[in-house]
Amino acid sequence: MKALRYFGPREIRYESMDDPTPKDRGDAIIKVEACAICGSDLHIYHGHGFSNDLGFCVGHEAVGEVVEAGSAVSQLKVGDRVMIPASVGCGACRQCLSGVVNLCEQGKAACYGLSAELQGSQAEAVRVPAADFNAVKIPEGISDEQALLLTDNLATAWFGVRNAGVMPGNSVAIVGLGPIGLMAVDSALVMGAHVVFAIDPVPERRALAEQAGAIALHPETAIEAVKEATKGRKLDCVVEAVGRDEAVDLALRLVRPRGTVSVIGVQQSRRYAFPLERFFAAGLTFRAGTCSVAEELPALFPLVQSGRLKPEKYVSHRLALSAGAEAYRLFEAREAGALKMVLTP
Repeated sequence: MKALRYFGPREIRYESMDDPTPKDRGDAIIKVEACAICGSDLHIYHGHGFSNDLGFCVGHEAVGEVVEAGSAVSQLKVGDRVMIPASVGCGACRQCLSGVVNLCEQGKAACYGLSAELQGSQAEAVRVPAADFNAVKIPEGISDEQALLLTDNLATAWFGVRNAGVMPGNSVAIVGLGPIGLMAVDSALVMGAHVVFAIDPVPERRALAEQAGAIALHPETAIEAVKEATKGRKLDCVVEAVGRDEAVDLALRLVRPRGTVSVIGVQQSRRYAFPLERFFAAGLTFRAGTCSVAEELPALFPLVQSGRLKPEKYVSHRLALSAGAEAYRLFEAREAGALKMVLTP
């Protein structure tokens, strides 16, 4: 099959590799109909990967059709239309069954496309382990593109806002307006925030946030603007969706005493100088971590089906998988309005 493979910093190649084959009776093989590039894929693209492997297939967001199911697969059949959430678990332990896949008690927590251990989904086909749990039938009323964005981006955005404790009437800021940050703006408004400040240096992304109903700010002017708007009180909840120390620092300077900061940007710093004394004095709540997609889907399916959330509006490019290297380049450079890049084999 053809796939996008990682061979070093900024070296993504569209090449042939072995077709995926089942390794266990619970596995399924999915023919990929569409896949997407996530912001966290750029860490691998930049050479800050999660393994030393080379030549593995990247990507962890995909939808497709079941073409092979192992003898132990009971909930799926050939021909089923499925989404493949980024997070993988054993599907049988207490934590997985409660939706918290990243705490899998069997040590099976994983993500596609980080190494050769679990090949990615930016390919013509992908192997899904424990498929009854890790492949999800796409509900009626949800398009393939909506389902694709539910495999990671929208779920992560919702998780980040939920972790920030957003309640009706709260004031909120979202730091970073990539696809996840923009979906976090929408999520905060759906949760009842009375005002959302959306912060990013890219004018086009700020414009999209304004269209969604947020007050868009440049990072350099955000603190003074928020202080003025809140008469010095600052904000109840802040979500950081960038993954840089300076973005976390900005989030901490925007939140009020006894407020909450939620960090969902995949952190590029190995050691962040955590200002514990400030947290102690201000009584702040700080939450960080990766999203377990399965935990968020029950709330998100009806919101997408009803049109309350429309993640597909942030798709900026629809390209062939064979144009994957160019898609990565555009996404990294933020050229041509690059936002959410969808690829089709």
